[in-house]
Amino acid sequence: MKKLFSAAILLAASVPALAHPGHAEMGIVDGLLHPLTGIDHLLALLAAGIWSVRQGRREGLNLRSGGTHPLILPAVFVAAMGAGAAAGMAGLHIPGLESGIALTVMLTGVLVAAAVRLPAWAGAMLLGSFAILHGNAHGLELPHAASAAGYLGMSALLLGAGRLAGRLPLARIAGGAIAAAGLGMLALN
Repeated sequence: MKKLFSAAILLAASVPALAHPGHAEMGIVDGLLHPLTGIDHLLALLAAGIWSVRQGRREGLNLRSGGTHPLILPAVFVAAMGAGAAAGMAGLHIPGLESGIALTVMLTGVLVAAAVRLPAWAGAMLLGSFAILHGNAHGLELPHAASAAGYLGMSALLLGAGRLAGRLPLARIAGGAIAAAGLGMLALN
């Protein structure tokens, strides 16, 4: 576990912070690549996808008995991310954005590692608030519609990849590693 924690910290520290304004990218390809080039966004999206599968198991996914649709949490994440991006494109910068993003990485990792289960509405609100921060950073950095389409599309794919990973037996261990990486990012902010 010490080696895994150390590797996660080194990985988080070795990737340059790309989730802030000042880059010149503007096209759809840049948007598609953006969530893959920032370890903070990549880890948060994967963890959110993993947790959405684990959370869905609690609900039973029986829509007739009041369960939630299996894709509601990823849909809420992408929609809230779009809202945060729109705010960023309009010039709104959320105070403490970088620290907030690092905190979301840590917390999504904790949700997975600790197998936290919340009511559907609470899970949607929590992930939605996380997504607003990530979207705001993307909107500030890539403030054009083409790049927004790209990073929202790639974010949906990464959430899907997380959902696939959430079915694996080692998903909770991955959550612990993501939480450790988020803690390292917080320490660096």
